[in-house]
Amino acid sequence: MKSHLVPTVLAQALLLIGCVQMPDHAMPRLADAASIDAAAREAMAQTHARGLAVAVVDAGQVVHVRAFGRRNEAGEPLRTDTVMVAASLTKPVFAYLVMQLVDEGRMDLDAPIGRYLAQPLPSYPPWSGLAGDDRWRAITPRMLLSHRSGLPNLATPESEGGLRLQFDPGARYAYSGAGINLLQFVLERGLGLDVDAELRRRVFQRFDMPHTRLTWQEEAASNQADGYTASGDSRPHPRRRRAAAASSMGTTPEDFAHFAAGFMRGEGLSSSSRAAMTTPQGPITTATQFPTFQAELPAERRRADLAAGLGVVLFDGPQGPGFFKGGHEDHAGNTWLCLERTARCVVLLSNDVRAEKAFPGLVASIVGETGAPWRWEYGR
Repeated sequence: MKSHLVPTVLAQALLLIGCVQMPDHAMPRLADAASIDAAAREAMAQTHARGLAVAVVDAGQVVHVRAFGRRNEAGEPLRTDTVMVAASLTKPVFAYLVMQLVDEGRMDLDAPIGRYLAQPLPSYPPWSGLAGDDRWRAITPRMLLSHRSGLPNLATPESEGGLRLQFDPGARYAYSGAGINLLQFVLERGLGLDVDAELRRRVFQRFDMPHTRLTWQEEAASNQADGYTASGDSRPHPRRRRAAAASSMGTTPEDFAHFAAGFMRGEGLSSSSRAAMTTPQGPITTATQFPTFQAELPAERRRADLAAGLGVVLFDGPQGPGFFKGGHEDHAGNTWLCLERTARCVVLLSNDVRAEKAFPGLVASIVGETGAPWRWEYGR
C-alpha cells in the first residue's frame, strides 16, 4: 500500500489543479440526491424498465448509490447490494489489473504477445485460424486493450475454424471482446495467473467489492438480478462457470461505485499507468461502435476528440476531458462515465436493456452536459 502513496497523491493533485483551472460556468452543479432519484424514476417510467441502479462519484468519493424497481418476476426489490450483470464493464476492471502488472514490470504494453507464450499463438485453440498469418506476431497488449488488434468482437459460426485478423494489428479501432479475452489467455498461459483470483486479490479486495466476481457466486443466488429484454421478456441471471475478461463479471451497484471512485483517485496504480488508461491510443474513425468492421468515415466527418483509451473510450466536451464504457447484453444495459477535471462519475446499471434509451438524459440531469458520444455508442 505504501508504495502507491506518492503516485496517488500526485494523481489527486493533478485532478485538483484541473478543477481550479476550470471556469465556473463550465462546471455545472451536481444534482442533489432528491433530484437524482426523481430523474431515475422518470427514466424508468419513460422506458418501462423494471430495474435501475444509479451511483454517483464526486471528487473521487462515492456520494450517492440508489436502486429502484425490481430484480425478478417475483417482484423482489433491486437493491444496492444486488448482484447484476456487468457485461462489458468487465473490460476496464481487467485493464486496471493489466496496468498493475505493467507497474510491476511483469507486462510490457508494447511487447509482442508471443514473447509471453511458450508456443506460437496459432497452436492454441481457438487461435488456430491465425495459422499462416504472421500478422499475429505484431499484436501487443496495448493494441488488445484499445481494440486495435484486428480481431473480431466475438466468435461466430463463421469463425468455428478459428478467429482471423480482419486488418493489420494497430491499423485502426474495431471493438473486440475476443481481443480482451486473448490478453486474458496471455496472462493465464504466459504468466501463469488465475485472472479471476488476481482480480479478487488486487482489485475487488482493494476497493471493497465483496460481491464482485468473474464467475458464478452461489452465495449470491438469493440476491441476484434476473434480466429483461427489449420486448420485456425475463431472462435468468447467467451462471457463468468460466471467467471471461471481456464480459463475465457480476457486480453490485455499491461495488462498482467503489471501483469507479478508486479509479478516479488512482489507487493501486502508478500515476503514469493511471494516466495511460485515459490517454488516446488511437482515433476512433467510425460513425457508430457497431457493426465492428464498418467503413471508416472520411477525415472531415470524424469526431476529432473521440479516441480509444485502455479499456475505456475517451472524449472531450464542455466540462473537459472524460471517458466512458458501456456494458450491453440483450437483458442488461450499463454505462460508466467520468469527468477528469472534477473526478465525477455516473454509474448506471440496469437489469432491463430498455433503460439504455434514457441513459444520455439521465447522465446529463446528474452532472450536466458532458459531450459524451452517445450516438456513436448506441447508434441513435
